[in-house]
Amino acid sequence: MSNVFYTIFNVLSLVLFVPFLELIFNPPEETATVIKPVWETRESIFSYYGDYFDYWKAEFVADKGPTAALTFICIAVLIAFFFKNLFRYIAIYFQSYPRMAVVRDLRGKVFDKSMRLPMSYYSEEKKGDLLSRMTNDLNEIEIAVVSVLEMIFREPLSIIISLSILFYMSTELTLFSLVLLPISALIISRIGKSLKRTSKHGQDEMGHLLSVIEESLGGVRIIKAFIAEKLTFERFSKRNHRHQTLLTRAFRKRDLSSPLSEFMGAAVLVSIVWYGGSLILEQESEMTGQAFITFIIIFSQLLRPISSFTKGITSLKKAEASLDRINEIVQLEDTIPDPETPIAKSSFEKNIEFDNIGFDYGDEDVLKGINFKIEKGQTIALVGESGSGKSTLADLVPRFHDVKSGALKLDGVDVRDMLTKDLRKLVSVVTQDSILFNDTIANNIALSNPEASREEIIQAAKVANAHDFISDFPEGYDTNIGDGGNKLSGGQKQRISIARAVLSNAAIMILDEATSALDTESEMVVQKALEAVMKNRTSIVIAHRLSTIRNADKIYVLKKGEIVEQGNHDELIAQNGYYKSLCEIQQVL
Repeated sequence: MSNVFYTIFNVLSLVLFVPFLELIFNPPEETATVIKPVWETRESIFSYYGDYFDYWKAEFVADKGPTAALTFICIAVLIAFFFKNLFRYIAIYFQSYPRMAVVRDLRGKVFDKSMRLPMSYYSEEKKGDLLSRMTNDLNEIEIAVVSVLEMIFREPLSIIISLSILFYMSTELTLFSLVLLPISALIISRIGKSLKRTSKHGQDEMGHLLSVIEESLGGVRIIKAFIAEKLTFERFSKRNHRHQTLLTRAFRKRDLSSPLSEFMGAAVLVSIVWYGGSLILEQESEMTGQAFITFIIIFSQLLRPISSFTKGITSLKKAEASLDRINEIVQLEDTIPDPETPIAKSSFEKNIEFDNIGFDYGDEDVLKGINFKIEKGQTIALVGESGSGKSTLADLVPRFHDVKSGALKLDGVDVRDMLTKDLRKLVSVVTQDSILFNDTIANNIALSNPEASREEIIQAAKVANAHDFISDFPEGYDTNIGDGGNKLSGGQKQRISIARAVLSNAAIMILDEATSALDTESEMVVQKALEAVMKNRTSIVIAHRLSTIRNADKIYVLKKGEIVEQGNHDELIAQNGYYKSLCEIQQVL
């Protein structure tokens, strides 16, 4: 409704100049000869009220004088401009919410999808590209949303009202002007198509650029250590220059539409001035000079919404490329889908069975014919050279990946027949890299159980041997640990990760080289915490340091994706095979 009033007052502020012009060009005695109109003699409501306004103005001039009439018209024009801009602001005020809501919802969809994407996606794609889609691409869509809202709610109304007045003033002149406008629209549309292609390449390149930035900032310690600043900057500069080139090309194409549209509009306007002026000078038109000037003023205002349309179309073309990139993420097929009729399961009772499991990354076989069982309460270890498939095998349990052949069963139920969230409630993970967040210690521990009380958090920290060092901080459990936990040592970070796993109270624990990145002293403290955690739990331990898994109930030795040996420590040593050679290298016998 605000857009309606904005459009009305916009036209009114221009139409009111007509009496102003007549007061200047017409003598007062001519103005005073206007006769009061009679409704029955008028062809339309517009002609009636137009003539009635002329009559009222003439009476006003005769009674108050032309100077007072001029003052009144100026004040009326000023009031019209005030209300025009007031309703324009009100329209923008109410449009701001849907504008940001669209962007908010899209960003929410992309983020939600990114959290549900399989781990394989992050192995194949760059995080910087995902960040680019959630920032730069959404900014382009936000700009387009503004244009679309104006194209839908304001500009059509402005065009309709302006055209109605122009047709009323002169049908012949209006038709002449409309013949020339499609030429401009055709040229702008061709620019828009080219702009979409360039924008797509530019946004893709922005993803690569953000990836370089993200990797460089994350690895700044190594970059400095190996004096690789120059090499890193050259790598960044290459991407940055390519992005700048593409973006410059896109901006040039986008910015071309506005001056081109304005020039075409000016050409149409000049054509109207020539054609209409010729008709008036040759007395082939009933329009007066004042009315013709008013026609030109209103037509010039018609060009503004038409120009906005062309800008909006250009923004839409640019945003289409961004929307395509957003949809590439949102519409990605879920490779770890939940079953349509899931088997409800909330506890772990018997065993985990790996039944002839095979897995590959594309053409590369990672696991082949894996067969074994883990009984409830057992601690099993997976050992072997890097790339032998240990972590991949463990990742199959919480369904970070799905098996390509065979089946992984929990108490005889294929994990693919369970809801993913039900399965992951039964599994807790402690990784080599302590993944912590820029938050308090308490909130990092409570990530696995947001409803936990402070007492439960403290108890979990005590089990993980973390309570003492946490208590030494001035703010205790409310201490913010910084980005990635950089205010803590490696051992402290790992013990908080263990406390998080403890608080989850999961029946199955996966420890993926949980101590391999620690010094000897920290390893001893963390190992004690792990031993406390593994009591009364079923544990899968991945270890390079074989001294940490000597007491495992069973050890599975992997080589090139196959189990080559199995047994406890003593049994494997007695076999005098691959495991023993690994122990000899590490002097663990």
